[in-house]
Amino acid sequence: MTQTQPDTPAPGESAPPAVELRGIGKRFPGVVANHNVDVTVRHGAVHAIVGENGAGKSTLMKILYGMLRPDEGTIAIDGETVAFHSPADAIARGIGMVHQHFMLADNLTVLENIVLGAEHLHGIASGARRRIAELSDAYGLGVQPDRRVEHLGVGDRQRVEILKVLYRGARIIILDEPTAVLVPQEVDELFGNLRELQREGLTVLFISHKLDEVLAVADAITVMRDGTTVASVRPSEVTARELAELMVGSELPVPELRESTVTDVPALTLEGVSVLSAEGRALVDSVSLAIHRGEILGIAGVEGNGQAELVEAIMGVRPVAAGRVLLEDLDITGWTTRRRREAGIGYIPEDRQRHGLLLEAPLWENRVLGHQTQPPNVKRLGGWIGGWVDRLGARRDTRRIVETYEVHTPGVDVPATSLSGGNQQRLIVGREMTGSPRVLIAAHPTRGVDVGAQAAIWGFLREARAEGLAVLLVSADLDELIGMSDALYALCRGRLVARVDPATVTPEELGIAMTGGMPGAG
Repeated sequence: MTQTQPDTPAPGESAPPAVELRGIGKRFPGVVANHNVDVTVRHGAVHAIVGENGAGKSTLMKILYGMLRPDEGTIAIDGETVAFHSPADAIARGIGMVHQHFMLADNLTVLENIVLGAEHLHGIASGARRRIAELSDAYGLGVQPDRRVEHLGVGDRQRVEILKVLYRGARIIILDEPTAVLVPQEVDELFGNLRELQREGLTVLFISHKLDEVLAVADAITVMRDGTTVASVRPSEVTARELAELMVGSELPVPELRESTVTDVPALTLEGVSVLSAEGRALVDSVSLAIHRGEILGIAGVEGNGQAELVEAIMGVRPVAAGRVLLEDLDITGWTTRRRREAGIGYIPEDRQRHGLLLEAPLWENRVLGHQTQPPNVKRLGGWIGGWVDRLGARRDTRRIVETYEVHTPGVDVPATSLSGGNQQRLIVGREMTGSPRVLIAAHPTRGVDVGAQAAIWGFLREARAEGLAVLLVSADLDELIGMSDALYALCRGRLVARVDPATVTPEELGIAMTGGMPGAG
């Protein structure tokens, strides 16, 4: 890490800002990610950075955290110009980052996760335990150091991540989409934690797509669009609608279904489906439901309560210990995943980068992924490994998806990793809609995408529903579930504990139902 002497304020001037980014630019092959970005963050503020996917927010935060080096511009911390060569340099200057996808080892305790890689600070025994307790108490985090992370809910895991960066001495904390997987009660708890951090003099940079939350928690907001900063506003000066217009030039989208298209023909039926862990514990417990043609059925649940295992059972990734899965009138309980896909079940996975895409492969190969046997665009002769693929057909159909689903890309031969999260998700949605599937399993289809991509995906789901598609929608966005569901269930500890009416239920009531607090609802 190299740095210059601090710019000392003249007598009578205020102290320099905690973070000052000036003229930041960053280019990748064929893409200008940041251009002339200016951001000033004062000490002790919660400062929000908002913008569409591809606006350059993540690149900018990676530059501030030392994961990337800027091509132009300067970074100043407390008035001192710095050049970070790695995250270790940023950490040494008191900067910590909590990523959207938590970086915790499930099989370790909270203490072990926090200490891992920082053993030199307070050791690994009583000294570390004492420091963790001090920080947890000081910031109201309520962390229990001896609990295994695998037994923690998503809100507790997030607090462990925050404590981990505090343990390393962070005074400036970057939070990347911190509320993406939280229910309303957990969001309230997080905001309480942020206020406690603020009271103790810490500075928080808060990246989010949820504009109502930004307006509720931020002291200042920087808006980015097309790789540059376009506005800096105070929450008291702007509405969510105006903020959305600054971001995307349009009104804030609203999830809604309008007229009913539900038929009386079941497309997917679960009859008493149970899924067990390796230890024999029920992860999904006697779930029965039916999704009809033209219907979107929503599943709400705090993360870790069986949603992922339910989806995996439907897709044939996990074995069903009891019960049946029916595709129309076919019992597919024992079918392979490949056979289910060929029979017409589309799948949008909850983690597009881990389970939905080959990030280093070109877009046309990702179009083929999971659909190698489905004509007319892709031919599979003798298997995928060592087999033959109709590359021209795959490229041609990828171009169709790019045009139809408005995937912003310079071409179909670029790797998937070069696309923003929203454009990656549009590509997956387009791929899974191809071939007119009978059922679509949509797990968190708008997680981590901007308001423009979110509105587009809602529109794609509405159009497919109107044409008779049956959709199972699993989401942590309660407004999305309420607005986009014809029928809505709450899942808790692997069981369906409530059926609620999407037309009347509030997000707060749904959050209570998700914790088992509304027996007999609906």
